[in-house]
Amino acid sequence: MMDITTKWQEAVKFHGHACPGLALGVRASLIALEKLGVERAEDEELVAIVETDACGVDGVQVIAGCTLGKGNLFFRDYGKQVYTIARRDGNKAVRVAFYGSKPSEEQKALREKVFSGKASSEEKELFQSQQQQRIQDILHLPFEKICKVEFVDIQLPSKARIFNSIPCAECGEYFMEPRGRLQNGKPVCLACFKEYTRW
Repeated sequence: MMDITTKWQEAVKFHGHACPGLALGVRASLIALEKLGVERAEDEELVAIVETDACGVDGVQVIAGCTLGKGNLFFRDYGKQVYTIARRDGNKAVRVAFYGSKPSEEQKALREKVFSGKASSEEKELFQSQQQQRIQDILHLPFEKICKVEFVDIQLPSKARIFNSIPCAECGEYFMEPRGRLQNGKPVCLACFKEYTRW
């Protein structure tokens, strides 16, 4: 059994602050790893597909060991608090989808005050207390109360490949060969490429 307090502290240190969004990624990863019967990925033995670019993704990187740099973290821009973690051996995957919760009008007003810098010290304390309670709920409530967890069939992306790097004819910086384009008969990076379109 993983020590959730230690894992949470590792995630907060990596992310830079504690927030409910980070807690979602941490809890999703812990649930998925337990259901898959695996530990944190050392290399590419696990793959994560995240449907948000928010704080929770950092939780996935820390807890599941799926990172952009290793090539086993994939982003789908759906704006959902949904995390799928899969084992490469057998294509077994767990999808964790968090239930949304609508804040009350009072909570929305308090959040707006805090983020606009207009909150009193008492209001800031209240907001932090509410945030801490949300974090604790996400990390410790039975998962059935906060999310839907299911095994899913997915087609996993292929493993990351290493390609040759070549210099850009425009800026001189090296780039991965398959990301290049030809411009005036010379290889250029995407940043220097001037796309032509009539549509």
